[in-house]
Amino acid sequence: MGKYVIKRILLMFVTGFIIMTMLFMMIRLMPVETPTPPDMPVDYVANLRKAYGYDEPLLVQYWIFLKGLFTEFDWGLATKAGGSAYTPVTQVCLEKLPATMYVNLFSIIISIPIGLGLGIFAALKKNKWQDQVISILVMVAISVPGFVVAFLLQYFFSFKLGWFDFQMAATSRYGWFSWKTISSVILPVLSLSFGSIAGFTRYTRAELTEVLTSEFMALARAKGLTRTQATIHHALRNSMVPIFPMIIGEFISIMSGSLIVEQIFGIPGIGSVYLQSINVRDYNVFLFLSMFYVAIGLVAGLLVDLSYGFVDPRIRMGGGKA
Repeated sequence: MGKYVIKRILLMFVTGFIIMTMLFMMIRLMPVETPTPPDMPVDYVANLRKAYGYDEPLLVQYWIFLKGLFTEFDWGLATKAGGSAYTPVTQVCLEKLPATMYVNLFSIIISIPIGLGLGIFAALKKNKWQDQVISILVMVAISVPGFVVAFLLQYFFSFKLGWFDFQMAATSRYGWFSWKTISSVILPVLSLSFGSIAGFTRYTRAELTEVLTSEFMALARAKGLTRTQATIHHALRNSMVPIFPMIIGEFISIMSGSLIVEQIFGIPGIGSVYLQSINVRDYNVFLFLSMFYVAIGLVAGLLVDLSYGFVDPRIRMGGGKA
């Protein structure tokens, strides 16, 4: 198992390095804009271009970038995105990261128990009216895009009823855990959770229904276990083997979906900065945030593979023998 983990980690770093190289090469082949703010000397901008090798051949530029990255974790300077010119990319992005993580963590915390609970309930009530109602709601939730849900929630609960704010409250004024801040993120959290709950519900119902009709469940009942005991000790554990890794993958999809939701609800997160970097062609910010999402995806893939061994001991033993 240890050799497998090391191999997967090395493969993850190699994959990330290849993706970063491809992104860097494609970005540096594009025309580079280095705007000069009115209060900044032209010579200062020229020296920055020289320091980062913008006038050098492409391979030399990449070498300068790698040297700065591995020695000082220097991703370059943000020229337009983030509201300030010629500020380190890491500073601009890390200042915005807490707001994104705040909304996304609340979303996944809400989605997991509700989605799994509805899926289990629907599986236990298979083909009954409760199952039919849940299945219809799931299909509606999956069919409606997340940004449409966001606009509907904003229209009814902010504009019509006035229960919640249109945009996220300033955390610098109210704090992260004040009621003002929490109430202002309820709608974006619901917008992000809507599709995730539906996905968890559908997948859990499908997996648990299949397990409940399997032969080993009939054998467990024949040995004297009640339906509840057989479901808890056997059905749920076996159905969690494919479901648990899905939870990790769902976090990635929520992070991606928050790009649009952050724009709708005015959340000062990295999603808005990412879209802004594309619009204003701030390539350094774009490269950093692209690799941020790539890193999340690679780490999530590693955790998904390893989670199989923890959920199902047979997989862990098989990996150990290999």
